[in-house]
Formats: sequence, structure tokens, C-alpha cells
Amino acid sequence: MHTGGEPVRFVFKGYPLLSKATVLKYRNFFKKNQDILRQSLILEPSGPSDMCGAIIVTNQKSDFGVVFIHNEGYSTMCGHATIAITKLAIDSGWIEKVEPQTKVSIEAPCGILTSYAEVVNQEVISVSFENVPSFVVALDQVLDIPELGSVRYDLAFGGAFYAFVNVMEVGLKCDLMHYQKLIKAGMAIKNGIKTYGIDLVHPYEDDLNFLYGIIFIEASKNSEVDSRNVCVFADGQLDRSPTGSGVSARLAIHHARNELRENHWMTIESILGTQFKCQVKEMVNFSK
Repeated sequence: MHTGGEPVRFVFKGYPLLSKATVLKYRNFFKKNQDILRQSLILEPSGPSDMCGAIIVTNQKSDFGVVFIHNEGYSTMCGHATIAITKLAIDSGWIEKVEPQTKVSIEAPCGILTSYAEVVNQEVISVSFENVPSFVVALDQVLDIPELGSVRYDLAFGGAFYAFVNVMEVGLKCDLMHYQKLIKAGMAIKNGIKTYGIDLVHPYEDDLNFLYGIIFIEASKNSEVDSRNVCVFADGQLDRSPTGSGVSARLAIHHARNELRENHWMTIESILGTQFKCQVKEMVNFSK
């Protein structure tokens, strides 16, 4: 499947299944015992370096569970894959198709996601999802990166932890001509924050306490788009979509800065110009 240009390979059979396990337990089990399968599915020669994947597992908390995989390991959230699996589940008949809207409950490592497919004449025409709560970790942090100099960034969680950097901080552009330099700069910043930055602490899941990606931000040339995202994640993967979990984390930052009110739409585009629309739905208490 593709969402906004970003590929994802879904796996339905062949993985060993556990009894009454949460998706987070599946993720840890696959990491420790079955990683050769991830490598075979995602890495060369079976998959390109930028391939993402999702292993479908059964559970009792939702319609189904999903373990997300990539070239480095196992992510905790994947927005583009959530959109894709919703359409796939409905079109394949796992979930009964209901017009005008079909609701799907998905357990991800970060928590329960609720997705909604808009159905017209028995065809899924669009998909949206409610993410787990997003929150800001820190704003306006500054770190000296040997390859780049002083870099200012924000940290936020949207199902995974991201650092957000204005692309002008590294003297680049969020376009296809600069994608290799964006990857190099993104990995330098990611490694610098992991080594010298502040600790990342999820309110109740220690397995989520790691920096997943760096998202570069730039103004869009499209007057109908608020800005552009380019995410460098895992082991130098570059997301071709606007990054669903990253967009969610951005919303928390804008809301904390009083730049975005609840139920107000933002449109974020990818390096390809594909778009995700997003909004802050409500404020919730996200602590132990």
C-alpha cells in the first residue's frame, strides 16, 4: 500500500502468535526472537532501504493490532500505515463496510487508535484517525552539532518522539534536490540529541522512551498549505508522506505556543507535495 507516496508492506501470516498479548508485548517478542523476519521483509534484496512494514496481530482490545517495522527496527506509531491498513481492512472485508462512515479500532504499540473511513457508493474515498494524545517535551532547545553548528529544535510526542527543526537552521531546503543532505543532517541531529540532549520520558511506557525521527519544517509555496514536513527517521529513512505521527506531535507544539486553537485545521505537505490535514480535537490528561 501507499499513503501520500510512502510505501508500507503488510504481513498477515507466517509470524508466530502469542496468547492474549498486547501489541507492545508482540513488539518486544518480535525484536528479541524473530528479527530475522523483519530483516528479510524490509532490507535488500527483498525490500528497499526506505520500505516500512506492519505485522497484523490478533488481540482483544480492538479490531486488530499492528506492529510497525522499518529498516532499523520497530516503531511505536505510523500514521501513514494506519491510514493504509484502515482502507485495506475494509476493502478486504475484515471490517464490515458501512456508509457513510466505517469505524475501525486499531491497537498500536503506543496505544489504541480509532480510524474512520468515508465510504461513498461502497468505495473508501478518504481515511482519518484519532491518534493517542500528543504532548510537548521541550521548546527552543539548542544543541551544538559538530557537522552543522548550533541547531535550535523542539521536542514533542505524537505516538513517537520527534525533534522539529526549521530547515533554515541547517541551510537546506525541504525539496527533492536536497533529500540526501537532509538525511545526513537529520541523522547528525538525531545522534546529537540522543547523546547530549534531554531525556525522553513517556508518562507510562518505558519502551516508548526513544527519539524516533527528526522533522525539518519549511514554508510551503502553496498558499493553501500551512507548511511542509520532511521526516528523517530510523536508520536514515526519509518519509515521502507528511508523517502522520509527526504531524500529530507538531499540533501539540503549535497549541502550546497559542498558534493553533482546538478544532482548527492545518494542512501539512510532504516532500512530494502530498497533504495531511490535521487538528487538535480536545485536551486530555495524559499522565500516570
